[in-house]
Amino acid sequence: MFATLSEKLESVFKTLRGHGKLTEANIQEAMREVRMALLEADVNFKVVKDFIAAVTDKAVGLEVLSSLAPGQQVIKVVHDELVNLLGGRAEALNLTGRQPAAIMMVGLQGSGKTTTSGKLARMLQGQGRKPYLVPADVYRPAAIEQLKVLGETIGVPVHPSRAEQSPVAICQDALLVAKAKGYDTLILDTAGRLHIDGPLMEELGQIKATVTPSEILFVADAMTGQDAVTVAEKFNQDLAISGVVLTKMEGDARGGAALSIKAVTQRPIKFVGVGEGLDALEIFHPDRVASRILGMGDVLTLIEKAEAVVDKDQAEQLAKKLRKNTFTLEDFRDQISQVRKMGNLEQIMGMIPGMNKFKQLKGMPPPDEKQFGRVEAIINSMTATERHKYQMIDASRRVRIAKGSGTSVQDVNKVIKSYTDMLKMMKKFQGHTGGVAVGGAKRKRPKGLFR
Repeated sequence: MFATLSEKLESVFKTLRGHGKLTEANIQEAMREVRMALLEADVNFKVVKDFIAAVTDKAVGLEVLSSLAPGQQVIKVVHDELVNLLGGRAEALNLTGRQPAAIMMVGLQGSGKTTTSGKLARMLQGQGRKPYLVPADVYRPAAIEQLKVLGETIGVPVHPSRAEQSPVAICQDALLVAKAKGYDTLILDTAGRLHIDGPLMEELGQIKATVTPSEILFVADAMTGQDAVTVAEKFNQDLAISGVVLTKMEGDARGGAALSIKAVTQRPIKFVGVGEGLDALEIFHPDRVASRILGMGDVLTLIEKAEAVVDKDQAEQLAKKLRKNTFTLEDFRDQISQVRKMGNLEQIMGMIPGMNKFKQLKGMPPPDEKQFGRVEAIINSMTATERHKYQMIDASRRVRIAKGSGTSVQDVNKVIKSYTDMLKMMKKFQGHTGGVAVGGAKRKRPKGLFR
């Protein structure tokens, strides 16, 4: 998401930075390019018009034109306006008031409501709440069963809805069960349609009147662009939604929905789906997304992802092993496993400041995440002794390891070389710093691992 927009904006700002001194004409020309980039990204034309007017008004001020680095000042103005456009700040769920709190998930069919309901339940469970999943879609085949499977997967109770019941009755019964059993949050997975229709909105209105939800979250597929914005506007008019969840943000959509939906509906984006896994739901931070769009990275989210998967005791043990030169192939495999838990590798790269410039290099292939799996398979095919004493892995052992992992001897050679290159690199760090600080120094990618 936003890759093409980021590239075009980076090109505009590169030109601005090339000017030692900016004039109003320079800025007007740059804003024309920004306008085209936003329109090509499928951003609502009225939103683009207001955005460009706000940026231009601030950028042509005396404070910018007379500054020592006017190009950088303009970028700051654009960043600040992007943050405002995206909502200003992260918005938490409002689960106060009537208890148990109810969250209605609404949207068109195929937007990802059911999966998002499961993801949200998992997130709330991790925050110490007691969610109760309620399948209220009796029209889509297997919708009830799908939510039951998701509930079992994450260990969250699911209301025993039946297809012959009315959605309003299901939600009413679920509210009584939640009160009786001490569940503090109902997540209502309501029905969608292929398009907006009267009966759908009437049914949702009845559910709203019955359960008085604390939140009504409109779930939109970010890949649908301006269509998502149009539908969100209609749902907001009829139901007064409290927020938006954008799904499939890890895809290659142009980003128009994310940049338009807050301005059009005046409702905040609260969450974004960034993958298929049930842990792939993130709180939406406008400032972080604006930084990603402008190629500044998103270090805070990167740190949060790392902290979520890295075991502190294991990290301390690793630091000791690195200092004592006892880092084994087993440790190498464990580190790869932790990186994989952080999520999509290309997304992670996008959170590193300046990485977008490297991604734009011609001929540079995208990161091959399957390679991680091959590396783990190869190391798992070794004996415990081989993992601790790689020097004993001779030609015959490499053939056995290759057969056991379904790879080639060349693949086995590459893994061992990547590991030994890492050991050499660690020794260099020790020689310069007297020790290795985990997470502190910049690390080069080991040669051979992603050839």
